[in-house]
Amino acid sequence: MDGAGKEKTDQTGAKAPPDRLIDLLADDLQTVNRLIRERMASEHAPRIPEVTAHLVEAGGKRLRPMLTLAAARMLGYQGQDHVKLAATVEFIHTATLLHDDVVDESQLRRGRKTANLLWGNKSSILVGDYLFSRSFQLMVETGSLRVLDILANASATIAEGEVLQLTAAQDLRTDESIYLKVIRGKTAALFSAATEVGGVIAGASEDVVAALRDYGDALGIAFQIVDDVLDYGGTSAVIGKNTGDDFRERKLTLPIIHAVASSSSEERAFWERVIEKGDQRDGDLDRAMAILAAHGSIVYARDSALAWAKRAKVALNNLPANKLSETLLELADFVVERVA
Repeated sequence: MDGAGKEKTDQTGAKAPPDRLIDLLADDLQTVNRLIRERMASEHAPRIPEVTAHLVEAGGKRLRPMLTLAAARMLGYQGQDHVKLAATVEFIHTATLLHDDVVDESQLRRGRKTANLLWGNKSSILVGDYLFSRSFQLMVETGSLRVLDILANASATIAEGEVLQLTAAQDLRTDESIYLKVIRGKTAALFSAATEVGGVIAGASEDVVAALRDYGDALGIAFQIVDDVLDYGGTSAVIGKNTGDDFRERKLTLPIIHAVASSSSEERAFWERVIEKGDQRDGDLDRAMAILAAHGSIVYARDSALAWAKRAKVALNNLPANKLSETLLELADFVVERVA
């Protein structure tokens, strides 16, 4: 969803929620983009802006920083610290992508060759570290210890989720509860922090801040489940990576976890070979997709994503009603439309 930069419309021809957010937050986004370009510069290491620009300017929708901007503006915030926090969120996100692509040995990100493929693993890791440092400089500039606490905790949770995924990957004992911990860490934590700090910087009540945090958490979980489902049926143009990458990387995502739990002894032997042992052969992806279809695992994962999207919408029930809150509600539906 935040891979392709092209404007999308719904079935009525109206702009899709991410594009409506771009319109509603146009001035703030311009300021965020300027700040990002300023802070990703380096006087002594030109490789840093070169690598960063490759990913930051690759056509992403800036979804996570838009959540921060939208949460603050929805509540009537008139200051400028939300811009610094939005840039912070984007830097954290970009840093994690650079590191993830090294860990996963990925070759495609947002439809383009990955930074690690173009500049090597060392540059990707070190530039990611630089962006993490920049993000902390930005969040400190707001002068809010609570904001610093939220985003620092989110950064730690993201790393924790990635490490958990490493230990849980290729282990068929991994169940849905572990999977949820993984995606809540590596994806939902930043969504949740992005919306929460928007409420904090706006001086919202604790109930409102909690609602924004819950919205971001549920939205992020739905978002990741959808990405995992699309790996077994999306196109590279939609998901920004090669279809079947998760299978080839032997990742235990929700569709496979559900299928494994429902599999016959023969099917389980197949999963043990391709996932645990890594012995993948021609035609194995097709067979995996056939097993997923036979057990309704794609439908199951899709329904789970829809349920999380519904939870995101419920979280916003008591927030101020305006164009931004309405668009955030519609965004929850939009996130899962690709598999609905």
